[in-house]
Amino acid sequence: MSCIKKQAMMEPLVDTVDQKQIVTNCHLLKTMDISKMVLGDASFTAPFKLIAERDDYTHAFVAYFDVSFTKCHKLMGFSTGPRSRATHWKQTVLYLEDVLTICEVETIIGSMTVAPNKKNPRDVDIMVKYSLSGRRCVVSRVQFYKMH
Repeated sequence: MSCIKKQAMMEPLVDTVDQKQIVTNCHLLKTMDISKMVLGDASFTAPFKLIAERDDYTHAFVAYFDVSFTKCHKLMGFSTGPRSRATHWKQTVLYLEDVLTICEVETIIGSMTVAPNKKNPRDVDIMVKYSLSGRRCVVSRVQFYKMH
């Protein structure tokens, strides 16, 4: 199976993540108002800082979205996050090449770049740069993903 590992790691997994598996705080990457978006707004680079809430291992980053309907008489919305009630959208799991050993209050810093694929705009290209300088783990890496 090692021959397909690289290809498998490049494709994010859409699945339900148990909230007990989340090791860090959450970090908002981007706010989008779809009523005001123009061509190109779906492409972005956003920095992040994730702080460990306990000693544990980090195998992946988990991405999700929150929705607010603000043009209604009554404000409505929902979250697709792992700490919210489940929806059919689930979460997007971006597996890491390294398993990170992280201790409480240690910080993973990095950035995520998201853009429609140039050949097929329905696919999404994702680049994650991250680093951790912890007591038990020191790593700095760039990973690329392609979401179909």
